[in-house]
Amino acid sequence: MANPLGIHARPAAMIAKLASTSGGRVWIIKEDEKVDAGSIIDILTLGCSKGTEVTLHMESQADEKLFMEIAVLIEQGIEE
Repeated sequence: MANPLGIHARPAAMIAKLASTSGGRVWIIKEDEKVDAGSIIDILTLGCSKGTEVTLHMESQADEKLFMEIAVLIEQGIEE
C-alpha cells in the first residue's frame, strides 16, 4: 500500500465500489486475514497502513481488467 495514510475510508470505498462490479467474489488478504473487497467495513478492519502488503484474489478469471484497476489503485496510493 503506497498511500501515505494507508487504506482509510475513501480508498476503501473506491476499492469496494470497483469490487462490487465483479461477476464473482473479490477478496483482499493481509497476512492470514481474508476480507470481502466489496465491503468498506471489512477492508477497514484489515488496518492497512502505508507499506502494508496485501494480496488481491478474484473468483472469476473474466475479471482480469477489474483486477488490474484495483491493483493500480492500491499500488499508486489512490492519488493522495
